[in-house]
Amino acid sequence: MSLQDLLTWAPAGSREASLAREVDFDRLPMHVAVIMDGNGRWAARRHLPRAEGHRAGIDSVRDVVEASARLGIRVLTLYAFSVENWKRPPAEVSVLMGLLKKYLWLELERLHDNDIRLQVIGCEDRLPADVRRELDAGRERTRGNRGMLFNIALNYGGRAEIVEAARRAIENAVRPSDLDEGRFAELLYTAGQPDPDLLIRTSGEMRVSNFLLWQIAYSEIWVTDTLWPDFRARHLLEAIVSYQKRDRRYGGITQPVAAGG
Repeated sequence: MSLQDLLTWAPAGSREASLAREVDFDRLPMHVAVIMDGNGRWAARRHLPRAEGHRAGIDSVRDVVEASARLGIRVLTLYAFSVENWKRPPAEVSVLMGLLKKYLWLELERLHDNDIRLQVIGCEDRLPADVRRELDAGRERTRGNRGMLFNIALNYGGRAEIVEAARRAIENAVRPSDLDEGRFAELLYTAGQPDPDLLIRTSGEMRVSNFLLWQIAYSEIWVTDTLWPDFRARHLLEAIVSYQKRDRRYGGITQPVAAGG
């Protein structure tokens, strides 16, 4: 992706176009992870049912996925449904699952046409059968794509992922002497992927909410008060520009943000 390509997509004179000129395309984060938060508050402020906030959030997903792919981000991970979300009222869970199914059905060809590969991280066993079928169809349709990898975190919990990885190590008879950080990372849902360079959280909350606990050990964190249904490409660009101005220490000496994170 080049600046000219992005400017062709961004409306002339827009905030997106202005921010695009600040982006260093040689130093993009390889992996961006997003905690999508604030759908309920967005709806409450408008005196609408919570379900309307979830519906409005679909537009944000579409915008961020497209913008990330156009930028040249290698991996995008969106936290769509946590293991804790099952505690919500059954009607709200049903709406969320229906919206997920609808998104996959409507957006699959767009993902494929843009060379995006779909992947799910999390335990799928508890998801409704019709949702699992749509996920299987999406993965199969995009399996050969070589552009951005789009992870949807569903029925996901960071602690549960680490426990599951430990179980895999036992089942695979991995010897304790062979189990270092690199080997353990191969047992996680994100095996073979770079760790997130940038973690974005919407709605102003200052917590990581059991998301990618192993993988975000050295991620840069960017928090915005913007609620998820209002989050758009310009906010993503703001996060990336902020990220590129930071020094990453990794527990050692100061290092400027390097190419690819």
